[in-house]
Amino acid sequence: MENNRQKMQEYWKRNVRILFILLGIWFLVSFVFGILLKDELNQIRMGGFKLGFWFAQQGSIYCFVIIIFVYVWLMNRLDREFDVHED
Repeated sequence: MENNRQKMQEYWKRNVRILFILLGIWFLVSFVFGILLKDELNQIRMGGFKLGFWFAQQGSIYCFVIIIFVYVWLMNRLDREFDVHED
């Protein structure tokens, strides 16, 4: 019983770590790149648009969608590792 409890605690610890890392990446892309560093990034052009504008309008959305797929992939891997998968 105690071994199972330790296993589940480790599972949730790693789950929360994955979550915070991915949320940190999203914060970096959407807030830091899109708002705080907008003026510096606007010196660079990407596809005819200023890079700061691109991050604020498109980059954070693309990043969010990619993060969703990465989260699903990482959690499926973690679920299989701890034998809590739904297969």
